[in-house]
Amino acid sequence: MFLYTLLEVAGTKKMAEKRDKYDAKKITVLAGLEAVRKRPSMYIGSTGDRGLHHLVYEVVDNAIDEAMIGECSEISITVHKDNRVTVKDNGRGIPTDKHPRFKMSGVELVMTKLHAGGKFDHKTYKISGGLHGVGVSVVNALSELLEVTVEKDGKKYYQKFQRGKPVAKLKVIGKTKERGTIVTFKPDRNIFNSTEFDYDTLKNRLRELAFLNKGTKIIFQDERNGKKKEFNFEGGIMSFVKFLNKKKTPIHMPIYLKKKKGDIELEVALQYTSSYAESVFSFVNNINTHEGGTHLIGFKTALTRTLNKYSERENMNKEVKLSSDDVREGLTAIIALKIPNPQFEGQTKTKLGNSEIKGIVDSLVTNGLNTFLEETPKVARDIIDKAISAAKAREAARKARDLVRRKSALETTTLPGKLADCSERDPKKCEIFLVEGDSAGGSAKQGRSKEFQAILPLKGKILNVEKARINKIMTSQEIITIITALGTSIAEEFNIKKTRYHKIIIMTDADVDGNHITTLLLTFFFRYMTPLIEAGYIYLAQPPLYLIKKGKQKFYALTEKEKSKLLKKLGSGVNLQRYKGLGEMNPDQLWETTMNPKKRILKQVTIEDAVEADQMFTILMGEEVEPRRRFIEKNAKKVVNLDV
Repeated sequence: MFLYTLLEVAGTKKMAEKRDKYDAKKITVLAGLEAVRKRPSMYIGSTGDRGLHHLVYEVVDNAIDEAMIGECSEISITVHKDNRVTVKDNGRGIPTDKHPRFKMSGVELVMTKLHAGGKFDHKTYKISGGLHGVGVSVVNALSELLEVTVEKDGKKYYQKFQRGKPVAKLKVIGKTKERGTIVTFKPDRNIFNSTEFDYDTLKNRLRELAFLNKGTKIIFQDERNGKKKEFNFEGGIMSFVKFLNKKKTPIHMPIYLKKKKGDIELEVALQYTSSYAESVFSFVNNINTHEGGTHLIGFKTALTRTLNKYSERENMNKEVKLSSDDVREGLTAIIALKIPNPQFEGQTKTKLGNSEIKGIVDSLVTNGLNTFLEETPKVARDIIDKAISAAKAREAARKARDLVRRKSALETTTLPGKLADCSERDPKKCEIFLVEGDSAGGSAKQGRSKEFQAILPLKGKILNVEKARINKIMTSQEIITIITALGTSIAEEFNIKKTRYHKIIIMTDADVDGNHITTLLLTFFFRYMTPLIEAGYIYLAQPPLYLIKKGKQKFYALTEKEKSKLLKKLGSGVNLQRYKGLGEMNPDQLWETTMNPKKRILKQVTIEDAVEADQMFTILMGEEVEPRRRFIEKNAKKVVNLDV
């Protein structure tokens, strides 16, 4: 294990110094709760699964804020059998005294006023995980029931709320030697599509928070399934990197870098593996900055420059100059920044815009990585050799692209011969079906709406890009055909603005082979065209498994469960047909069940958890067989439609 800590302290007071008293006066109020129940999506993103789980994160974030300033060491989260959630911490406790202006307790103020909290007073919270401080009041507004217990100054306080409104005033219910806050809430069934929390979704986020907050114990218990997990990582983000790489083959021990300047604290952990994909994740105040920003730019700049200078100095590379893509092949890295006033930009407000951060990250990585390379020449050579190999592959891929262009296959008006394009030219109105096989492709071409639907038949299974470098990828005819049809190009030349279709629909058979082809395509899009997924352009078609006839009536079932319901409803005298493939459907049936926008069901592909997605593609499509075998054994009982 290599540990390089670069510490710059400029004008900061030690954590050991006594803080100002945390009381109601520290709470700043910016707005009320009126609009939350009317427009919940404005505050939590959606009323679907994402918004539901966001409620938990908002309450947990308050506890994490206490942990970030050293006032909380343990947080427990419990999902009860009725889908109530309890979050308990041993922090300082929400202020219970009356606010001088609003004449109500700090608890009631925080729970009933939007933008009320200590996060706007930087003497109280210099660094906060929440973006806007709307947190717990929004949770209260969107819960049919919320209870809060505060243990503070020897007393135990309690208050109950219903749909955001207090049932009674805060009252003392006993004495205590403990301290902290306990919040229990039950999401409002009138607001959310479902109030069923997903165990894995919560587990993954809580584990991530434990990695990012070294030494904070997070206990997660789900009473519905009896599962209990405890996360406590003294290694922090270095443990995070090891966790990400446990299904890969590392070529050296993790490198850890740390820097502090004023109120800004930065940590970087990185490790190279034998794989070809990069796994670089950046965080600001525990928020996953999916769109990157100045901290990620500073990291990439320093990494590229440092490895190039080292290779030149050691006379290791005279053939090609290493690009940013080259030096990130096989890299796993975590960049964790804590900053008082993050400026977020981008489509989802997860792109850091603070200009001063680029230089801080650049300096840290340059100094720390230089020290590491000089002290570990054997590992340095392995890293440089891998980057040089990647550069040569990139050059070979560039030549392959140039050759393809000369044959009019890329970035020209000539499209693949087997593509049946649509007549519409506005990408927002166009959709393309990536179809398994010529037979299904033929039916789809006959059944489609030629005005806005394009069909691209694929021959067999495409290359598994998880096991291949870019130069090999560029020799795959099926992948070249997909790239050409979409119009975006690939790798460093990828340009989402050139996308010819804003709906890219994967349509495969509902069997093992079809699922495999879907997974191969999703691996390709995730590794090489991630912006298409982030933009919401990738979809999965849902063709029926069964056709059920009774007399002149026809019914289609997407799943075994739907089939059973229909058979029970229709009774005797039915004719049942199981579709083995899309090619068994005639054009009219394919249009009616799977392609008609008025009747079809599409699943949009999104990246809810980039860390979990990265691991899943590594397990399912990577070189290591053992992790894949364990995954299959663990999840075998969950299989719904088994094709044998």
